[in-house]
Amino acid sequence: MNDDHPEERGTPIGRRVFLGTLALGAVGVVAAPPLQRGLEGFLGGAADKDPTGLTGLLPNGGGFRYYSVASSVPRKNADSYRLTLDGLVDRPTTYTLDDLKALPQTRMVRDVQCVTGWRVPDTPFEGVRLSRLLDAARVRPTAKAIRFTCFDGTYTESLTLDQARRADVLVALRMQDKDLGHSHGGPVRLYVAPMYFYKSAKWLSGITVTDEVRPGYWEERGYDVDAWVGRSNGRDDDPTS
Repeated sequence: MNDDHPEERGTPIGRRVFLGTLALGAVGVVAAPPLQRGLEGFLGGAADKDPTGLTGLLPNGGGFRYYSVASSVPRKNADSYRLTLDGLVDRPTTYTLDDLKALPQTRMVRDVQCVTGWRVPDTPFEGVRLSRLLDAARVRPTAKAIRFTCFDGTYTESLTLDQARRADVLVALRMQDKDLGHSHGGPVRLYVAPMYFYKSAKWLSGITVTDEVRPGYWEERGYDVDAWVGRSNGRDDDPTS
């Protein structure tokens, strides 16, 4: 279905608010846990309304930072969001956010490992197993891989069909027991638990079944296509799944 609704955009936080919050962030790093948790909640909310990405510079906003390879990313909500599944399938499908929420949900808790070295332990993700969507679409015998596209208009990713069918690969709707906010790639993102986090594409809008693996955004810039944590990209991190 076509998106007939105007996309929501956040309002940038003011310079004074940013500088003041930066100072608070520095205090929060050494403050008592209750103060730190309150700060993290504030930063998460601020990031969702800050298309400049400045809140990504603040320390310890729940362990994650806002990051995008695109200069700006439109916002989608329950009315405007659509996820298409097409390519080498007999039943191409377009899902709304409500459609995805109505399907059986899987929750898993794993460490998140970035290829640059940072790690966030015990992070809950919840959503629909990608294998369920592929089965419903009736993937054709000639299919070998999946290509993912995003509504930032720039980012892409890929998995082999066998990788995509793993039980620990989700079309995620929730993270850290909250609906996915814009800064975390919401309302829907990919989550590939056993691979480095660049494989877990944010702002997911398209799933295309293909006859070969097509390298994604970072793979075209030198990162490994098969990005198993601890077994790729020259790193030896502990596995996450």
